[in-house]
Amino acid sequence: MIKRHQPKAVPESSAPFSQVVTDDRYAYLAGLVAADFPQGQAVLGDPEKETTAVMQVISEILEEMGLGFSDIVRADVHLSDLRYFDQMDSAYRQFFEGTAFPARTTTESPRLFGGSSVEITVQARLRT
Repeated sequence: MIKRHQPKAVPESSAPFSQVVTDDRYAYLAGLVAADFPQGQAVLGDPEKETTAVMQVISEILEEMGLGFSDIVRADVHLSDLRYFDQMDSAYRQFFEGTAFPARTTTESPRLFGGSSVEITVQARLRT
């Protein structure tokens, strides 16, 4: 059964999408950028800090669902400039234990919402 969720960690939006959609096996999180939430807006322009802010919100969303970073099976990262790759990667890797990383795609997307440098979306396996 498909369900749609509005996590507490992200302000509600009138945009035509759901922040989190679950089916019987997976949780699909919509892409998040630092401009999406007040604490993230303070770090706009610093790709490493933006990545940390976005990953912290992803952590809160996962926790609310009874999940953690070890449950993430796929991540998609969009950078406004691929030159930010090392900065993003440095912050991103700190959220995972050892080498238990999900499959990941990283692409350049020059116009991210709100002037953000980093957008991240994940898919996590439900525990039930």
